[in-house]
Amino acid sequence: MSSTTKEIMHDEEKRAAEQLLEATNSSSNDGGESPLPTPVTANAPKLSTKPKLSATMIIPVWIVLSSAVILYNNHVYNTLMFKYPVFLVTFHLTFAAIGTRVLQRTTHLLDAAKDIHMSKDMFMKSILPIGMLFSGSLILSNTAYLYLSVAYIQMLKAFTPVAILLISWTFRIQEPNKKLAIIVLMISTGVALTSQGELHFNLFGFLTQAAAVAFEASRLVMIQILLHNLKMDPLVSLHYYAPVCALITAAFIPFTEGLAPFYALKDIGPLILLSNASVAFLLNVAAVFLVGVGSGLVLTLAGVFKDILLITGSVIIFGSTVSPMQVFGYSIALCGLVLFKTSGGK
Repeated sequence: MSSTTKEIMHDEEKRAAEQLLEATNSSSNDGGESPLPTPVTANAPKLSTKPKLSATMIIPVWIVLSSAVILYNNHVYNTLMFKYPVFLVTFHLTFAAIGTRVLQRTTHLLDAAKDIHMSKDMFMKSILPIGMLFSGSLILSNTAYLYLSVAYIQMLKAFTPVAILLISWTFRIQEPNKKLAIIVLMISTGVALTSQGELHFNLFGFLTQAAAVAFEASRLVMIQILLHNLKMDPLVSLHYYAPVCALITAAFIPFTEGLAPFYALKDIGPLILLSNASVAFLLNVAAVFLVGVGSGLVLTLAGVFKDILLITGSVIIFGSTVSPMQVFGYSIALCGLVLFKTSGGK
């Protein structure tokens, strides 16, 4: 599943999921909660030159691409047996870095990047630290797919809002209240039940995904602290963060996977890699058009539908087993998730 970045599986998917969260908070979700954090905005708003698409057109496209990223990545890892998530994350990010620069020169989709004045201070204080957290989130979340099913990982991702709230409360960024406490209880109970009902539980995979959620929640909180009054669409954010994250993740390859993924490339071929990265990149392009096409509630429900579709697809395509207890627990967690998003996290 990016950035390439929301999210790779999640990452890419994750980046889209983030947009759904932020859209609820500012009427532009997964785009509002953009797949990659926004460094800065233009001083003066300009008329958008990107074509407009209706919600009925772009939301189904986003749902299909978001699901396809995760299912395709899982296929690469567990069917084609290319078990090198750090390499795949790096390849996705490199593809995204090149792709955004091609779009910048050939389309109007990245016109907003012309208004960015990136200083060394901004790079060191916002781009780099947030990029490090994002890289960690991508590596860990993709590694989890080697040990857990797509269905179970999607259920665990529902805990992300709880992690965000716990971090915010710990550092006094946000004050707890009764409504948020109920949401935390609902999601926590639901995720606990899904774990209790998991028939193929793997402790290492669970801890890896839990760490990915912690990295992702920390990244989102850091965005809130450093970039609280700044906005940027997902594609422009990807333009800035993809090269940084690609370099960071590439630095881990010698220590985690070595030369093995390069030797294994002959087994899957360039077509698989390029098509896989292309789907992830198209998800980020779709996210640009997703922003502002519908209300926060519409986008939230679209995200819920996508998660249910993804779990169903995991069961049908990969033969994942979902127990009745997991269905019950995830239903509770989804209700809490919808409450969190529709309340703007307040």
